[in-house]
Amino acid sequence: MFHMKKISIRELHQDTGGWLRRAARAGTITVTDRGKPIAQITAIDERSRPNPFRTRTLRPGFARLAGKLGAGTDSTRLVSDDRAEG
Repeated sequence: MFHMKKISIRELHQDTGGWLRRAARAGTITVTDRGKPIAQITAIDERSRPNPFRTRTLRPGFARLAGKLGAGTDSTRLVSDDRAEG
């Protein structure tokens, strides 16, 4: 069984990045102020977060450009072409 870690505000301030990485590895860390719990640092489960790029839908203006975009495409030409069509 994992014992929840408690740290003071001072400890958090001295090594914020380290404590955040520890929470990501080990679980929840409780932050205390003079011994009284005031906050918790909890890791985010990456598996439960959907990838926004996989579920996105392109707005109509961008969807029209989908076939025209490529490596090195000149944006000024695209804007000119779009204005000519409009």
